[in-house]
Amino acid sequence: MEIALHWVLIIAIIAVSVCSVTFSFKARRSSDARVRGLNTSLMNVCMGVMLMLLSLFFLLLYSGSTVKVIVSTLLIIIGLFNLFAGLRNHSVYRSMKG
Repeated sequence: MEIALHWVLIIAIIAVSVCSVTFSFKARRSSDARVRGLNTSLMNVCMGVMLMLLSLFFLLLYSGSTVKVIVSTLLIIIGLFNLFAGLRNHSVYRSMKG
């Protein structure tokens, strides 16, 4: 069961990473500021989810230690910051008139 959970996390991390790269390329190629902001905010959401999934994977993979808990906590905090900042920016750019 634990191995299956690791594989699910790996697949989810890869999928979210691909989405993050895709939104990054779309944002860089866009000339419209609103579309660029929307794509950047979605990239931030994907990065936040990716960091939280990495933290969960890291917690489940190795045996317990203080360093692991500290690093995982930092990844979760940074991931939550990216997630909420991306959601806030997405709502701001979505409400703009295009």
